[in-house]
Amino acid sequence: MAFDGMFTHAMVSELREKILNGRVMKISQPYPNEVILTIRSNRKNYPLLLSAHPNYARMQITQIPYKNPAVPTKFTMMLRKYLENAKLTAIQQLENDRVVYFSFETRNEIGDRLPLLLSIEIMNRYSNVILINQQNQTIIDTIKHVGMDQNRYRTLLPGATYRQPPKQEKLDPFTAENSQQLIALGQQFPNREVLAQNIQKEFQGFGKVSALQLADVFHQNDGQNDSEHLTSFLKAADAPIPSLTTGKRLDFTFTALGNDIQNMGAQFGSLSGLLDHFYREKATRDRVRQQGALLIHVVNQELKKNRNKLKKLQKEFTNTQHADEYRIKGELLTTYLYQVKRGMTEITLPNFYDNEKPLKIALSNQIGPSQNAQKYFKKYQKLKNAISYLKEQIKLTEDEIAYFEEIQTQIELAEPQDLTDIQVELENGGYLRKNNHHKKNKRRVKINQPEIFRASDGTRIKVGKNNLQNEKLTLHTASKNDYWLHVKNIPGSHVIVESSDPSDETLVEAAELAAYFSKSRNSANVPVDYVQVRRIRKPNGTKPGFVIYEGQKTLYVTPTEEKVNQLKTKNE
Repeated sequence: MAFDGMFTHAMVSELREKILNGRVMKISQPYPNEVILTIRSNRKNYPLLLSAHPNYARMQITQIPYKNPAVPTKFTMMLRKYLENAKLTAIQQLENDRVVYFSFETRNEIGDRLPLLLSIEIMNRYSNVILINQQNQTIIDTIKHVGMDQNRYRTLLPGATYRQPPKQEKLDPFTAENSQQLIALGQQFPNREVLAQNIQKEFQGFGKVSALQLADVFHQNDGQNDSEHLTSFLKAADAPIPSLTTGKRLDFTFTALGNDIQNMGAQFGSLSGLLDHFYREKATRDRVRQQGALLIHVVNQELKKNRNKLKKLQKEFTNTQHADEYRIKGELLTTYLYQVKRGMTEITLPNFYDNEKPLKIALSNQIGPSQNAQKYFKKYQKLKNAISYLKEQIKLTEDEIAYFEEIQTQIELAEPQDLTDIQVELENGGYLRKNNHHKKNKRRVKINQPEIFRASDGTRIKVGKNNLQNEKLTLHTASKNDYWLHVKNIPGSHVIVESSDPSDETLVEAAELAAYFSKSRNSANVPVDYVQVRRIRKPNGTKPGFVIYEGQKTLYVTPTEEKVNQLKTKNE
């Protein structure tokens, strides 16, 4: 990703403008490697996210809602002890590196001034958030503890002396002397990629994207006024144009300078807004894959098992289509029994069911003519009896495949908090071993609430994210006069419009939500059925979330993320 030193410089400028001199009002840690400090500045609350995630380490002001854990971590408690109501007095970047210090001023238990540093180090798997007592340079606590067995040079444990990360032998491009060397480097290498590689090698804070952008700045101007163009590029970090790049892979950048126009994606009003957009889907999907790894494995195994089972059943069913051949051979042998002699291995007889055409019949030379005929009748009867059984098994297996495809889709569309409901459902179905070893201590798991949206006219629309939510929403929560929507014949969410007479526009918006939260999310012209809840029923013995309905009408819609976000914003 492109959260390099240049992007860090730009983000520091943005954070200074918004939260400097604010006070910490609230501290939470929604995920193990991420902490959020709500800072009130200029009569507004800013949720400052500091992430030490190995793949998504960053700092930003986030508007993505988060769920606070029931029990705070030790690190959270330590931050609350020292930083609640503390004033943010400075935000400093360590040269052009991905290390930033947030300086706070507070008072200790006896009222003495206590200056503190909260450091975030954005270094992939070595990323960390560290609370430091600035008076004696000791570590109070870290979001990740690093002992001597992990790093002999730098121990990151409570009580240890704080040492800065090892300094790289690279130059800071923001100093005047180093800027001249950077200009000389630009004149030395005419090849864009080679120049970008050397910028990364010699100068601090350049990722691949920003190095290529600077290489373009030099080359597009043919060496003319390089000093001015470099100054403009570096100043862009203090007045960023947050943008997506859409080359070989989606990425983000703090400026559009020097980048190919055809590779520029959407632009945003702030770097934090850009990061929210970029990480919302990607980080959520990755968290779901990590936290739901066991669920995904179970679902994939069940699908594989049932698909193989279905192939075998269908093959056996195809074989039963030849049952009449065994009956005909048995009848022919009975009719022409006098022509059959013991010891024969085959005989050809006229088939009176097919215009007397000759039919070759295999025989066993170990049994008599009558026993050979009975053998064919027994095979016929066995296959005939198997037909109804195989039809039943094929239907059950197809239902099982459809059920797990539904679960698979729900995991793909799930938020991390929705995985609990899916796990409970698989446990109740016997597909996953329950974690409760002592039945007497088993508590009833509370099902998460469906997501709520608002139509353009203000009507509430609820969307279930998994089978347990769907069933509770449709069969227990919704009014009989409400309207229910679901994508036609495709796995997806149950959607409830809380109105007995919704407008056409509201129904279309609800249908767009149903299409978006389904396997057809990326499709166009998606058919969505809608009907009043009173016309829905659940057959006995069926899987969670399964319902049947009648009297439905169908809308055709094309879902978009922009429309879904609009409906979500209206509710917020």
